[in-house]
Amino acid sequence: MGAGAVQLFALGEARRYGEKVSAALGVPLAVHEERNFEDGEHKIRPLQNVRGNDVFVIQSLYGEPGSSVNDKLCRLLFFVGALKDASAERVTAVLPYLCYARKDRKTKSRDPVTTRYVARLLEAVDTDRVLTLDVHNLAAFENAFRCRTDHLEANGLFVEHFAPQVGDAEAVVVSPDVGGVKRAEQFRQALSRRLKREVAGAFLEKYRSAGVVSGEAVVGDVRGRVAIIIDDLISTGGTILRAVSACRQRGATTIYAAASHGIFVGDAARLLSDPGLTRLVITDSIPPFRLDPDAARTKLTVLETAPLVAEAIRRIHGGGSIVDLLA
Repeated sequence: MGAGAVQLFALGEARRYGEKVSAALGVPLAVHEERNFEDGEHKIRPLQNVRGNDVFVIQSLYGEPGSSVNDKLCRLLFFVGALKDASAERVTAVLPYLCYARKDRKTKSRDPVTTRYVARLLEAVDTDRVLTLDVHNLAAFENAFRCRTDHLEANGLFVEHFAPQVGDAEAVVVSPDVGGVKRAEQFRQALSRRLKREVAGAFLEKYRSAGVVSGEAVVGDVRGRVAIIIDDLISTGGTILRAVSACRQRGATTIYAAASHGIFVGDAARLLSDPGLTRLVITDSIPPFRLDPDAARTKLTVLETAPLVAEAIRRIHGGGSIVDLLA
């Protein structure tokens, strides 16, 4: 509260996403300049007066050809710094996908805790607030930052999408590993409320050693049910494929998979060719540019998060609460 008018910027490759947020919010995208020099350095600055304003900067921190994760992070940091030097009253980094969020604890001796380092970088340029979507570990995210944070969830979007898909059939929500049980349980409860009947839950055991995933046991009954496998992100797709195979072997009638962030690296495209998977659902936090467009049209559904983000921005600027956006 106390900040002036809302200004909305979308950096680089986030322009298309920013245009959707702009349309939903009813605030035009502000103008800025980005330059890349031959030696790899960047220059970025606002081209409009930001003095005293409440500024929101959209930048989804995923890597793509010609623009690495680190390039995007660096440009974001420089831009936030430039905004603060130009006397913006408050700057919120809007990060639909937050990079390095998976490295949130030490799993080996002398491991980095990169999530905390990213938080310190954002704080070092005086970022006032961070708004993001479905981080890998919410507790680690909240503890890493000393500035204010807001965390959105795609849970409601998935519930509204899957409720008509399930219809009158018996359903089960499946976590592909023990670590995701809480996330899956939140979705299961929300889907149960939406369908006005109880939806079952299940999870798979999972062990990872030297990059190799193993474990086949399923805790819970999937036989004769529509199975919805829910996770926060898909990288190579191996975890989801393992879950699809386990559900199919145990008699699930139809198998869906959903994840907030579709990174799709390595052999992830094989997800779309797996006959056991009926359909894959993600959000638009990361465009599925690594997937074959024809295969994606056949088996991939992308849910828009821009209206959710726009409403969060509206409430943050007005001093409101975003708690009920998480239902």
